[in-house]
Amino acid sequence: MDFKEHIRVILDYPQPGIRFKDITTLLNNGPVYKAAIEQIAELVKDLQIDVIAGPEARGFVIGAPLAYHLGIGFVPIRKSGKLPGETIEVDYDLEYGKDKLAIHKDAILPGQRVLIADDLLATGGTIGSCQRLVKQLGGEVAGAAFLIELTYLDGRAKLDGVPVKTLIQY
Repeated sequence: MDFKEHIRVILDYPQPGIRFKDITTLLNNGPVYKAAIEQIAELVKDLQIDVIAGPEARGFVIGAPLAYHLGIGFVPIRKSGKLPGETIEVDYDLEYGKDKLAIHKDAILPGQRVLIADDLLATGGTIGSCQRLVKQLGGEVAGAAFLIELTYLDGRAKLDGVPVKTLIQY
C-alpha cells in the first residue's frame, strides 16, 4: 500500500514555506490506519520491546495502538503540568519554538526496553527529549518508530545510534 496517497500535504502551515504532512486523512480511514499500525509493528518486532512511550498528541495515536497490537503497555509523555502524578521534565526545542515534556517518575522501570513512537520524525527535538526522559528513569531506548520521516531534516542524528523505523519517508 502506498501510504503517501493517504497523507494530505498542506502548504504554508503553520508558517510560510512549510509543507505540513497532515495524517488526519490516514487516521480517518480505518483499514489504512490499521494497515499502517500493523506494518510499523512488523518493522519493530525484533527490537525486544517491553513498553512503548509516545509524546502527545500524535504520538498517542501511533504509540497506543501499536502497544495494543504488540500486547505491551503504553506510557504517555505529556507537556508540563498535564500528568497527575510525580513527574520528571525536560526542556526542548520545537521546529517552531520551545516547550517542556514530562513523564511519570514510575512509568518506566530501570532496564526496561522502550520503543519511542510518534507520527513524525523531523528535526529530532521532541524524540531526543523523550529519549532523555527514558534514560533518566533508567530505561533503555530500544528503538524509535514513526509513521513519517522527513529525511532532509536529519532528525536521526539526534538519536545517538538508536534504531529508527519509519513507514513513510519524504
